[in-house]
Amino acid sequence: MQTQTISESQEVIQDNTDYTLFSWSKQKGINPIALKYGEGVYLYDYDDKRYLDFSSGLMNVNIGHGDQRITNAVVKQMQQISYVTPGCVTRVRGDLGKKLAAICPGNLNKAFFTLCGATSIENAIKLARHYTGRHKILTRYQSYHGSSSGAMAASGDPRKLSADAQQAPNFVHFDLPYLYRWEHGEDNLLKETIASMERMIAYEGPANIAAILLEGESGSSGCLKYPKGYLAKISALCKQHGILLIMDEVMSGFGRTGKWFGFEHHDIIPDMIAMAKGLTCGYLPFGCLMVSDTIAARYDDTVLPLGLTYSAHPVACAAALETLNIYETDHLIENAAEMGRYMECEVKLLKDRHASIGDFRNTGLLGCIELVKSKITKEPMAPFNATGVQMEVMNKVAEKIKELGMYTFVRWSYIFVAPPLCVTKAQIDEGLAIISKAISIADDYVK
Repeated sequence: MQTQTISESQEVIQDNTDYTLFSWSKQKGINPIALKYGEGVYLYDYDDKRYLDFSSGLMNVNIGHGDQRITNAVVKQMQQISYVTPGCVTRVRGDLGKKLAAICPGNLNKAFFTLCGATSIENAIKLARHYTGRHKILTRYQSYHGSSSGAMAASGDPRKLSADAQQAPNFVHFDLPYLYRWEHGEDNLLKETIASMERMIAYEGPANIAAILLEGESGSSGCLKYPKGYLAKISALCKQHGILLIMDEVMSGFGRTGKWFGFEHHDIIPDMIAMAKGLTCGYLPFGCLMVSDTIAARYDDTVLPLGLTYSAHPVACAAALETLNIYETDHLIENAAEMGRYMECEVKLLKDRHASIGDFRNTGLLGCIELVKSKITKEPMAPFNATGVQMEVMNKVAEKIKELGMYTFVRWSYIFVAPPLCVTKAQIDEGLAIISKAISIADDYVK
């Protein structure tokens, strides 16, 4: 009797599906890629099939895959010391804090090191409430700030709805329309959104509002653009009412938008910056909450009520410090700005060729293509929070993208284009050619 043999790839997938749980997914019927290694903008599976990573993992592998400079920095630190308690210090912790202070604008000079984006957000919320003595946090419906209890309650993302009854309290959400579906002109959009915020602050009571939490540039909600001048006016309202402004730069930070931080496109300086993803580019889990000197001074003689066992982990600090050096030595931020402009020109040509491309929203290398059933009505190919049969067309598009050798994030009617910042024009051409073939499937469903 013959025993059926399975490939190494099948074995890896089977062990993972049998013994591990997958986030944001039903557990049966999934078909993950079994990845063996990565190099630059490419990923390789156990069958040596190559995938162009067009979303930088989850918009975090900004420097690209397999950079051994990070490996060497991590090994060197581990050969010295791998862990110290947060009450002790290491050279690499101070060097990283000093480097971040140099990168951040204004008086954002104090770093509290966390474990990931969600823990950066959680500690920003906690600190804002403690510092101001207020309790309400204002956030946008079309946003995602993390999957922990407070960060998810702060988000407007529908993934929180299944646990809606367990939400953390005192988060107030507001709707922020975006230009593609706004029918009354860009000037009126800015006026209406600011007037709406002024009313909300009045209704909730400014003396109750600790902070307004916004993404530097919108990410997984669809790269939704702020009205021009919006963040500057929000910043002014915060100053007027003593409200802190927290910018979530977990996804849009560290060169992704062609500047160090997304908010730098809007000529503002916030009170706090939540960071993660591009800080170590996923080579190790790590995050940071950057705090202004003004806020930090409160705790010179008062206990700072924040703490994590792995805060300022020396190995993660070493990975982060080397990552920041790579951004500069490889001129990745400049390349992100240049390749972003090239991407916009090329997608514009795609838009003319494909009946299903409704809109393209992009800042640097953080963008997404939105597919629609009609360019006239702008009905999305899949609605907000689409499930099941509503995702039929987009699932076909996503499967075609994967079949053709691309890994990227497809959500609802959005195809994300956010490759590593080391991407070249030739690689962008390669990626858009794959996306174009997949979008041809959606064209057949245009009304």
